[in-house]
Amino acid sequence: TSSWTRRKRGACHQAIGKSRGGMTTKIMAMVDALGNLVDFTLLKGQQHDMAGVKPLIKDKEFGALLADRAFDTDWLLLDLEERGSKAVIPPKRSRLKQRDFDKEMYKWRHLIENFFCKLKDFKKIAMRAEKTDESFAANIYLAAMIIHLR
Repeated sequence: TSSWTRRKRGACHQAIGKSRGGMTTKIMAMVDALGNLVDFTLLKGQQHDMAGVKPLIKDKEFGALLADRAFDTDWLLLDLEERGSKAVIPPKRSRLKQRDFDKEMYKWRHLIENFFCKLKDFKKIAMRAEKTDESFAANIYLAAMIIHLR
């Protein structure tokens, strides 16, 4: 690693990465059954969403995890089964043996989509106006609190 990645306030503390859309940050969020933020983690733009799942669900109890097709991985399904949580995740089309999922319960995944729509109303978050990941995360917490109080 070069010296600029080891500095305290270097690029390693920005959670920004190059993706197809340019320099971006992904917000991996978990909401409750009312659509309120439970927790989130920031990922660099080029990272796959699965990179943020383990830290997001660590030490949390929930009855069901609703997620899109990208989260259909064997390790996550096994982890959810061991926890006693229901996996409401559509199977990938490439899966050799397709499995069933609760299509009615899956309709409630709109809560996370609604949360992100509300989050994008906050200009500093939509434009990623903050340089460091800590400042950006603080703005997300503040916006989530305002959304919850509305």
